[in-house]
Amino acid sequence: MIINISEAKTQLSKLVDRAFHGEKVVIAKNNLPLVDLVPHQPESKRTLSLLDNHLTIPENFLKEDDDINEMFYGKAR
Repeated sequence: MIINISEAKTQLSKLVDRAFHGEKVVIAKNNLPLVDLVPHQPESKRTLSLLDNHLTIPENFLKEDDDINEMFYGKAR
């Protein structure tokens, strides 16, 4: 079914119901097809902790290194 925008505005609820039940609904402007009205498809859930069990962070990860600090900030006073 191809329907122009002006008519689609007045019949949106009916068009949504038709698309939800599997009918192909195309919305057009001046009889030029612009968009298809289709039922929503939920996206798959994102996987968190992708590197879990593949990456270990050492205990001293946040410990500052005196040699590196000296390179950045100079000798401690």
